[in-house]
Amino acid sequence: MIAHRAVPWICPALVAVLVLTGSRVLVAADYPTQNIRIVVPFASGGGVDVVARIIVPPLSALLGQSITIENRGGAGGALGANAVAQAAADGYTLLLGTGSTHGTNPSVYSKLSYDAVRDFVPIALVSASPQVLVVNPTVPAKSVKELIVLAKAKPGELAFGSYGTGSINHLAGELFNSMADIQANHIPYRGSAPMMTDLIGGRLQYAFDGVSTTLGYIQNKTVTMLGVSGTTRSPVHPNEPTISESAVPGYDVTVWFGLFAPAKTPKAVVDLLNSKVNAILAQPEVKAGFLRLGLEPMGGGSDVLSAKVQSEMQKWSKLVRERNIRIEQ
Repeated sequence: MIAHRAVPWICPALVAVLVLTGSRVLVAADYPTQNIRIVVPFASGGGVDVVARIIVPPLSALLGQSITIENRGGAGGALGANAVAQAAADGYTLLLGTGSTHGTNPSVYSKLSYDAVRDFVPIALVSASPQVLVVNPTVPAKSVKELIVLAKAKPGELAFGSYGTGSINHLAGELFNSMADIQANHIPYRGSAPMMTDLIGGRLQYAFDGVSTTLGYIQNKTVTMLGVSGTTRSPVHPNEPTISESAVPGYDVTVWFGLFAPAKTPKAVVDLLNSKVNAILAQPEVKAGFLRLGLEPMGGGSDVLSAKVQSEMQKWSKLVRERNIRIEQ
């Protein structure tokens, strides 16, 4: 009679977990073995796209793998962010997120197709930069204090522009108005160019915009710069005071970009990408490219980006509630 050895029963769920865990270890060990896709959630030619094109070549060289930039704009970056949130968590689809996708959108949009915290794992904070407060040259204000005095003398008569309702420079303007205790009319546009056209033409009295996009206007004196929105002076405008130091203590708005992966991406992959991003941010040519745009390379561990997301979401949710800013979909 042949004796049969009992085969121990193994839980199918446990097998699935072991297989999945093993596959992630293999992915992490071999990564990267194929093309990496970085989704830029805004149109080609914009600030996020330009930053992506600065960091991709050196990052590709360090990883030894090709990297493709995919522009997927719409809904304040929400469409591109959602595409990455739903992608495979294998490190081959990444998001160059922003203060919109992971700061303002969760509060501004009534319905958002992704969760800025739950659906992503932060890799590294790439850059940060202030905005600048500019006015039409005919506005009788040569400083931030004078603009506030003017606005208080004419409550509701001044107008400020933005890239659109809920955009970062709209919220920058609303935060400024709130902290300075002034009333002004918001006029949304479809981007910086039409907004600046109307500012120069006199339909608007003031606006917040990027350091690089306003530089030519400031140099040509078609607009007048009053201050910088960050807590430190811009290296592009070292002699111009911050709004915080000159008139509104504590005022701080920065435009920032960070690299994210879908949630559950293997930690070894995230750690590798973090180390390579930090390495390229230290390269002189990357620093020079950022400086030309008025950007500061950031870096640090993934916890730095995680903390940035948390603080930005808290900050903007409070303002959005106070100013009743919502985009219904």
